[in-house]
Amino acid sequence: MTPRSSLHSYPTSKEDAFSAQPEVETEQTMSASYRLSYTDIDFLTREELRPVRLQLELLKPEMLQQEHGIDATVVVFGGSRIPEAAEAAERVAAAERALAADPGNAELQRKLAVAGRIQDKSRYYDEARKLGGLLSKIYHPGSGRNMVVITGGGPGIMEAANRGASEVGAKTIGLNIVLPHEQAPNRYITPELCFQFHYFSIRKMHFLMRAQALIAFPGGFGTLDELFETLTLIQTKKIKPLPVLLFGKDFWRRAINFEFFVEEGVISPEDLEIFRFVETAEEAAGIVERHYQEVKKQWVDRRRPPATPPQDAGS
Repeated sequence: MTPRSSLHSYPTSKEDAFSAQPEVETEQTMSASYRLSYTDIDFLTREELRPVRLQLELLKPEMLQQEHGIDATVVVFGGSRIPEAAEAAERVAAAERALAADPGNAELQRKLAVAGRIQDKSRYYDEARKLGGLLSKIYHPGSGRNMVVITGGGPGIMEAANRGASEVGAKTIGLNIVLPHEQAPNRYITPELCFQFHYFSIRKMHFLMRAQALIAFPGGFGTLDELFETLTLIQTKKIKPLPVLLFGKDFWRRAINFEFFVEEGVISPEDLEIFRFVETAEEAAGIVERHYQEVKKQWVDRRRPPATPPQDAGS
């Protein structure tokens, strides 16, 4: 007799799925309608099942993070096209060789200029890598565990932050997304905490569900999307305020004229206080650390029993 995997009277869903495999293939048992609903991929991917898939995509990463004791994260965003210095230098050299073979080619001239600017930004890879290690050592007072670095799971800045965390022996999370072109998770993510999403909306929710700080390095549309989503949620008080750090003031000042929004009256001057600029991994980690010293103080104060009122001397 097969040992039962549950103390409940009913068989588990896994046991039933195994038992449901037809011993005899007939027109009836081979029909799609005969498959158990939760093992029928064709059924689960129907348009009408979108609400169920949304729920599953919310639940799976949530349950696995709970099982791993993840209750506080630091989010690191940034461009997937910013490699470490050696790779950036190789790209510049390749662009120079291509242009040397066809000096009048305007497109090759443009590519060389872009490769040079990417090489200038490769220092951010080193800073993100260093930052991943520093953030992973920050103690979260509420749980007695360290913060966990979470990224979009791809290459570039994301890889660097996951790499820094991995190099100090810390758990680190990657939230990958299915894209039309190949998008593989970087090799520094903790395998048991490497997730893949279909829905951008659920993925962005998971970025912020446990977030205690957000750090955005230079990046493209994806970085801007994730950054402005967070700024909006803080501005509208849909989430509690948390440190939002923009790494590289020159880049962000050139990319976004934040003061223009104030001058045009579409945001308030105090909205500019939601974020701040940083230039080094040590500076960013220090801001997060100081924030959590305050969190720790508030946490301890909440747990401290109320003071006993003084007794009346005549009582």
